Amino acid sequence: MSNPYLQRRYLVSFASRQLPHIFTDILVLGGGAAGLRAAMESARYGRVILLTKDRPLESNTYYAQGGLAAVVDPGDSVDRHIADTLATGGGLSDEPVVRRCLTAVPEHIRQLRDWGMRFDANDDGSALRLGREGGHSAARIVHANGDATGRALEEFLLARARATEPLKIFDECFALDLLTDPPAGGPGATCVGVLTDHPRFGMQILRARKTILAAGGAGMLWRETSNPPGATADGIAMAFRAGAGLADLEMMQFHPTTLYVAGSTRSLISEAVRGEGAYLLDRDGVRFMQDYHEMGELAPRDVVSRAILDRMVQTGSNKVFLDVRHLGAERFAERFPSIDQQCRVFDIDPGVDLIPVHPAAHYMVGGVKVEFNGQTTLPGLLACGEAACTGLHGANRLASNSLTEALVFGQQAGETAGRALAQNGLDESPTTRHIDWTVQRSDRTELDLNDIRNSLRSMMWRNVGILRDGPRLAESIEIIQFWGRYIMDKEFSSPAWRHRPVDVLGGSAAGAGRDGWETQNMLTVAWLVAELALRRTETRGVHFRQDFPDTDPVWARHQVVRRTEHQLVVE
Repeated sequence: MSNPYLQRRYLVSFASRQLPHIFTDILVLGGGAAGLRAAMESARYGRVILLTKDRPLESNTYYAQGGLAAVVDPGDSVDRHIADTLATGGGLSDEPVVRRCLTAVPEHIRQLRDWGMRFDANDDGSALRLGREGGHSAARIVHANGDATGRALEEFLLARARATEPLKIFDECFALDLLTDPPAGGPGATCVGVLTDHPRFGMQILRARKTILAAGGAGMLWRETSNPPGATADGIAMAFRAGAGLADLEMMQFHPTTLYVAGSTRSLISEAVRGEGAYLLDRDGVRFMQDYHEMGELAPRDVVSRAILDRMVQTGSNKVFLDVRHLGAERFAERFPSIDQQCRVFDIDPGVDLIPVHPAAHYMVGGVKVEFNGQTTLPGLLACGEAACTGLHGANRLASNSLTEALVFGQQAGETAGRALAQNGLDESPTTRHIDWTVQRSDRTELDLNDIRNSLRSMMWRNVGILRDGPRLAESIEIIQFWGRYIMDKEFSSPAWRHRPVDVLGGSAAGAGRDGWETQNMLTVAWLVAELALRRTETRGVHFRQDFPDTDPVWARHQVVRRTEHQLVVE
């Protein structure tokens, strides 16, 4: 039986059906910090279109409470930052990449300040106020607006991008698939743009000489997540279908502390709270992290997440607690205004009450394999941000290294794409090819998208979550393959699908069509995550195998997966 996840949905070909066609020099997919920075940089060289599937500001960056890890204190050193990153990365970080990235970060902070972005300073205004988070040997986290650094950075970059020429932003435009010519999986395939769907304008082709993929959030694959509803792994799934190599998808980082209130969505409780001195307590009021790691509450995130799960099992509870009462209500509210406000929505007074927390899927460490310049294995396609696997994080991301990575690699990808235009000259000629996006009508039963999506997320949390073992991973692959036979053969662009009521989690005004495509993307990447997790028979970083609890030197390597025309290749 053929694998439903290896089928290509859309092909560039000489077809009888013609779609509206837009041509640009550089196309950027994703409106977080990495995409915005890449778009601004590449706009120095040619025309740029930035595509977001939701309204602007709806990105993982916007919800990031942590800051930007950067050495700006004379008492700190880049070598210490590098050492902390490598130690957290579990032997999979690429040391030259780590050094180049972290050496460049302070200059990016200075550039943002020169552009007018304001970061939190000490009370006397003499220097930036620096926080400390888990895994860091020094206070080096730069914040803006307390616990709303991601929001401040996103708003600042978006305002600057809107004022940048010749850069246009297309929002609420869903990217269905990357287009390759010749077809993906075959020899010589090159990325030439993307097929999109807009609730107002319908299907369109956006043709570009260079495409930068910056849409990598994947937290919605798991039932418990800190990510917004749009983080459905679209960019990773599109890159896989187009034939690009993906690396380390088994490395999903789970954040130890999200606010846990039954029936509500999970909201992040930043690691900076523990950096300020908060304690983790179990249901009996016992502070337990010193029993698991010498760094206590400031241990790496994977250690804290597993410790919390273990303590919940030991105490028969579905949560643990953050104790910030000793910090004082006024100090906590001043330092973490967003978290304080969120707690009070549920009648939790941090100055008096314990804050209930629970681990949740947070950051996709793996992604599309790239070189330092952002180039993927597919010509014409670059990637940056959470969509990319750069080699910086290895098997586990050091806290607050992600926003800095977004800036450094976003700028690098934009410059790489722009310089390619400058070297090769601008091409004003639109493609003579059209796209055949019709899919043979499915004769299989139509399953309920809402049920599939919820069941997938629950299964991923149970079987492919913080704790894993071989039999459950194998079972998960079987179940995902079964669902795929009934979901991956469906075509969601028909009017009947587009105008159905939206009843799935995270549904949009675009109708059930988008939700169907998102579900296909979630199933595709869930399969790849489970497949690579099953193959990696060891414990390393965020990947913890209960049946293989030790780290195996044989596995001190990346797993790179790609598709050919008819098979999955893992190297």
